[in-house]
Amino acid sequence: MTSIAWAADFQKGIEAHVKGDYSTALAEFEPLAKQGDVGAQFALGLMYERGEGVRQDYSKAVRWYRKAAEKGYVGAQLNLGVKYENGLGVPQDDSKAATWYRKAAKKGYADAQFNLGIMYDNGQGVPQDKSRAATWYHKAAEQGHVYAQFNLGSKYFKGEGVPQDDSKAATWYRKAAEKGYSDAQYNLGRMYAKGKGLPQDYVRAHMWSSLAASQGDTDAVANRDKLADHMTSEQIGEAEKLAREWAAEHR
Repeated sequence: MTSIAWAADFQKGIEAHVKGDYSTALAEFEPLAKQGDVGAQFALGLMYERGEGVRQDYSKAVRWYRKAAEKGYVGAQLNLGVKYENGLGVPQDDSKAATWYRKAAKKGYADAQFNLGIMYDNGQGVPQDKSRAATWYHKAAEQGHVYAQFNLGSKYFKGEGVPQDDSKAATWYRKAAEKGYSDAQYNLGRMYAKGKGLPQDYVRAHMWSSLAASQGDTDAVANRDKLADHMTSEQIGEAEKLAREWAAEHR
């Protein structure tokens, strides 16, 4: 099979998969995967993991992920790490999970960098190391990974693995808050309320607390209501206006 025909068959599989025509996708991907096409191997792994056109089978998903991962396919390396971490299709093994996360993380894959940061944070499969955790969070956070941004903010806030720095904590919380992450919105509101890492501002504190509260964060509800006791009706009105405008812009 020529590379042009190979690519055409793979594209037909992708198009069929997008349309939900899993039987056609499977018919296109399977022969390519058996001939060593890493994209098709990864796609087959996904189909077995999700039960798309086949009976869900984590062991078969792992088999195809491994074939692609061993050839350096980062998505497969990440997914294989997840399977080892959760014991799906393979015996649970944090050490092997960390090994596969590291391979993808070193290639710049943000999800893998975040997962590896978690492993170092908790001492899962690697010696616990808050500094290395912060390093990997930082790499993922710089790529816009919202959970990494939040975790990095928390590292700076607590001084875990990095020098304590309220200003940097607020910076990273803000990045995650702007993406709609309620925990970050709550923490940013608290920092505005206390004037930690940025100028004290009850209006902004109320705004961010309201946004977190709108997502069901009960602590944010309590914080917002507590703030209101120390604010004028004009300040509360301004905070509510800012929250409405932010929500409208981020729908």
